[in-house]
Amino acid sequence: MTTMVEINNLRKTFGSIVAVDGVSFTVGKGEVLGFLGPNGAGKSTTMKMITGFLTPTSGTVRVCGHDVQEDALAAKTRIGYLPEGAPAYQDMTPASFLTFIGQMRGLGGDTLKRTVAETVEKVNLQSVLDQSIETLSKGFKRRVGLAQAILHDPDVLVLDEPTDGLDPNQKYEVRALIRAMAQEKAIILSTHILEEVHAVCSRAMIIANGKVVSDGTPTELEGQGPTHNTVVIMVKGVDPVMAREGLRTVKGVKRVEDRGKDGDLVRLRIYPDEGQWILPDIGQYARDQGWNVEQLYQDRGQLDDVFRLLTTTNQAIS
Repeated sequence: MTTMVEINNLRKTFGSIVAVDGVSFTVGKGEVLGFLGPNGAGKSTTMKMITGFLTPTSGTVRVCGHDVQEDALAAKTRIGYLPEGAPAYQDMTPASFLTFIGQMRGLGGDTLKRTVAETVEKVNLQSVLDQSIETLSKGFKRRVGLAQAILHDPDVLVLDEPTDGLDPNQKYEVRALIRAMAQEKAIILSTHILEEVHAVCSRAMIIANGKVVSDGTPTELEGQGPTHNTVVIMVKGVDPVMAREGLRTVKGVKRVEDRGKDGDLVRLRIYPDEGQWILPDIGQYARDQGWNVEQLYQDRGQLDDVFRLLTTTNQAIS
């Protein structure tokens, strides 16, 4: 995998406040890195340093081999950036704004017209192309911001909350676009929507207090959660106490938790010993007892559980 973004010991302070504290990672071509963390964890600050918008207190950022501070122009030509809030000239229309951005990126003539038209189609802006940006909804403003980020077909995309303000249909469209672009680019996106990590990300990184606290595939992160590999069973017409006692005798079961009743339905969560695979044995036990099983499945773990375990929320810089 070709390394497109290389971050080494990145640090940013604002007076006595340490916003980013020794962050290091790489992102390769074809990767979509979900950047997760609570408000104030340092996500946006890190993204601003990657794009050259903020100067690091120490550490380095290289984009496609170019140091963002020492070779800024070469690095920035390879980056598409959607910042928080998607700022734009409010009195311009999407058509005039994107034409202006294309000119700033060195495009002109038929190439500029074709590129703007293709980008407008990708983000579905046709219906508002000639409205002033200030009259657009938050969702359409966000799509204008995304359009300017991808207009010049950059190798690296840095997207801060790309689906913020979009309705479910718009989110679906933008996520599909990100997946389509991912194969030929390195994409870093921050999000508070944990379902988005599964929808578009090949990798997820959690940052808290300015430090990276976890980095892996979404599935690997879920594996760190307390419900990973637990089995949930819903049984009709059994005594909960007897069901718990019986399930504790199954090989590999560590403990059984009563999750309450709904009429004559009893719901139990069964925790394995050291993450063992116990689903087949639980199913066999239920069959042997002649239970009327309404539901039986293994829980892979919840990303939001891992997020809560690994993060804190008392920071002031984002």
